[in-house]
Amino acid sequence: MPDGRQPARSHVWPSGGAHFWPSGGTSPVQSHPRGHLVYAARGVLSVHTGQGTSIVPANRVAWTPAGATHHHRAHGDTDMRIVFLPPSLARLVPDHPAVFAASDLARSALLTLTGPRNYDPSARPLDPAARARLRRVLVDELHEAPEQPLHLPQPHDDRLRALARALHETPADNTPLTDLGRTVGASARTLSRLLHDELGMTFYEWRTQLRVYHALILLSEGHDTTHVAHACGWANPSHFIAAFTKLVGTTPGRHRAGRQGREPGF
Repeated sequence: MPDGRQPARSHVWPSGGAHFWPSGGTSPVQSHPRGHLVYAARGVLSVHTGQGTSIVPANRVAWTPAGATHHHRAHGDTDMRIVFLPPSLARLVPDHPAVFAASDLARSALLTLTGPRNYDPSARPLDPAARARLRRVLVDELHEAPEQPLHLPQPHDDRLRALARALHETPADNTPLTDLGRTVGASARTLSRLLHDELGMTFYEWRTQLRVYHALILLSEGHDTTHVAHACGWANPSHFIAAFTKLVGTTPGRHRAGRQGREPGF
């Protein structure tokens, strides 16, 4: 549950913001009349909405549509950047929460749109025409990028919700779906059908995404790859590395090294 803790440092302007959150910092529940993009220049963010949770490592960008109730949580010391989109550009991105790969160009546009030129009196201000061009470049880059499997959708069926709670509490649990079904009052066949109908995933895909979500959090806390692999249910670290790389786009070691090598941008 969000506790409303304030970021350690914060800058806000009409078209966006930059916030440095301590590890574990959580924003209040809120909604905005404009949709917005969120990027973690350092650390890992999770964006929680009624439709699920989006995981945002430093090579991804999360989109939250206008009016969606949400809150953010920082995993590791996190440099969070926000860009609000006007309705004309928001029409080019999905009408649901989503995560996109951040190209080098998209990252550069995001960092410029949320950098010191927005709030530092000694920096040359970013003029409105340049801001509009950069936003267009950013949206064009995201429009070309496929949605990434780093959004954990929220199930609605009570049995799936119970299963989700159990897996979040013990991500290393390798109990087969048949046995898990007995604890929530449904057969493996029923749960598989519900997963397909509600979330569009198999049980294996869903559990893998949930485990990678936990892995990103543990890596942000400084744990090594072998520890994270075992804590998230992989007996063989190489299998964990393969699954993590497929979903996140980089190995756990490179992700952890890159996270540690970044400094806050303000």
